[in-house]
Amino acid sequence: MEIKSKQGNFRLREWMLTDGVSLAKHINNVKIWNNVRDGLPYPYTILDADKYIRMVQVLPYVQNFAIEIAGETVGGVGIAPLTDVERLSAEVGYWLGEDYWNRGIMSEAVALLVDYVFRETQIIRLFASVYDYNNASMKVLEKVGFTRQAILRDAAIKNGRVIDMYYYDLVKRGICLV
Repeated sequence: MEIKSKQGNFRLREWMLTDGVSLAKHINNVKIWNNVRDGLPYPYTILDADKYIRMVQVLPYVQNFAIEIAGETVGGVGIAPLTDVERLSAEVGYWLGEDYWNRGIMSEAVALLVDYVFRETQIIRLFASVYDYNNASMKVLEKVGFTRQAILRDAAIKNGRVIDMYYYDLVKRGICLV
């Protein structure tokens, strides 16, 4: 599956095993790691990349996309669907190599992901939690149409510091499930 940027400057596509070197190169950055969950290894190796790509390739449908620019994988965007009574919700996650920051790429990539998820899956609610110091990520979500629902005080610990998390969501409207 492939989704092209409207500006034509990138595309979203499924992860391939050949993306390992590029994935490790771009995500192995402490500035990225400081803004994601601790489950993402740092330093990030080619073995970590291979493990990740193999994991996402066996999911029941495409949930994670590589962001490709000029033939190189430079970022990622995806969802983590919830289960049980929350099975119509999914958490959104994304990252982009530092060389590509402040170009509007991530806002469009998240918008394309939202369109795909709401069109191709049964998910009707997307959400994201952002660390209190990550203003750029908050702007991405707001630009795409997410609404800040809450500030969760002292909700996370990152780099040994207790921090607030800003909670955003976006709901697909006009749904009738009965």
